[in-house]
Amino acid sequence: MEQQREAGTLGMWAFLITEIMFFGGLFLAYILYRTKFPDSFAAASSHLDWKLGAFNTAVLIVSSLTMALAVYYSQTGDRAKLIGFLILTIVLGVTFLVVKAIEYHDKYVKHHVPGPFFGFKWEEHAGDPKQVEMFYYIYFAMTGVHALHMVIGIGIMIVLVLMARRGRFTPEYHSPVEISGLYWHFVDIVWIFLFPLLYLLGAHIHSH
Repeated sequence: MEQQREAGTLGMWAFLITEIMFFGGLFLAYILYRTKFPDSFAAASSHLDWKLGAFNTAVLIVSSLTMALAVYYSQTGDRAKLIGFLILTIVLGVTFLVVKAIEYHDKYVKHHVPGPFFGFKWEEHAGDPKQVEMFYYIYFAMTGVHALHMVIGIGIMIVLVLMARRGRFTPEYHSPVEISGLYWHFVDIVWIFLFPLLYLLGAHIHSH
């Protein structure tokens, strides 16, 4: 059993390293273009709603706590609390996605989605429309891939709830909860980097 647990944990860490490399490429693209077009990126960043971004950051930090508590109660064998905290984690994950959907809808309405209709009347704002469009390409790529990881995470949590209800987890066997917790924390950490990069850095430049 211990060998299985170690193998599972090692496998998840190996997977997360590939994920870090994947997100690292997106972060690198963002940093390179931000360095090249600082004014346009700052102007584009100031059109994101940092309050919604901050709310979502708080939601994910709390979800990391509920996930950690779910792992703890899977170790102690308290099935009711394990299920309760897994469900809370799911609710927080769904809340994050709903807020993200509100943001995406706002961008769609304002023609801030890259494509043939992008920048409809952008000339009224600061920044070169083509460079601003590059910001939104990267914004949607990064937040879209992150949201997909959230959807997968919620799916995993639902499976864990069903397994917990059937009494599959005991103090001796709870590695699926621990391994899933690693994944969930990773997704949360990625957002903690995304929030300041996309929403906060450079916004003050535009406001001055």
